[in-house]
Amino acid sequence: MTVLELKRVTKTFGSGRTEVEALKETEFQADKEELIAIIGPSGSGKSTFLTIVGGLLSPSTGDVILNGQTISGMNERERSQIRLKEIGFVLQASNLVPFLTVDKQMKLLDQVKKGNMDKSELGQLYDDLGIEELRNKYPADLSGGERQRVAIAKALYTNPSIILADEPTASLDSDRAYEVMQLLKNETKSKGTTTIVVTHDIRLTEYCDKVYKMTDGVLKLEKNGVR
Repeated sequence: MTVLELKRVTKTFGSGRTEVEALKETEFQADKEELIAIIGPSGSGKSTFLTIVGGLLSPSTGDVILNGQTISGMNERERSQIRLKEIGFVLQASNLVPFLTVDKQMKLLDQVKKGNMDKSELGQLYDDLGIEELRNKYPADLSGGERQRVAIAKALYTNPSIILADEPTASLDSDRAYEVMQLLKNETKSKGTTTIVVTHDIRLTEYCDKVYKMTDGVLKLEKNGVR
């Protein structure tokens, strides 16, 4: 089942002599339960791609289709609703609220969105991610790996159809990085979501079903594995 599709999407910044084509004409498809990596050097267009997919930026041309809805034609208010209901974000900085415990991080989400996990589902998610014992702790009391696991829990708690992870392991050592990727893979399969990870670390691509490489705004499929 196709969750995300990009059709002839481009993104250009500036005009005239200052015009920069950050994303050249791009075709892309992501299916349910796929873990996909986007690799490439800094400045290659990876972040532009991710922000367009996440509805944070409109393409210059082309269509971005998420669960049958063309989000690229929506206004900002409509896109913000799509982000809230359909998309979970995991960033390099875990972006946890410093004065809230792990449990209260989740309760904060309940104030802005309905249809989140119930109590038993959240308990199972905590168990899956190995953070049950952390639920009453504050972000300052957690290690880098623990904060990233909590960030993944936040992203999954709202039952999104797609998770976008921007360099989620950049601040972690190798063991913790592999652990986070394995967790993302497990949760992608078990929760029936789709996950797209932008990363510089090609070692992490072994966990992915597909790997794309971005070079000078051109996205090319490098690996199409069998799940």
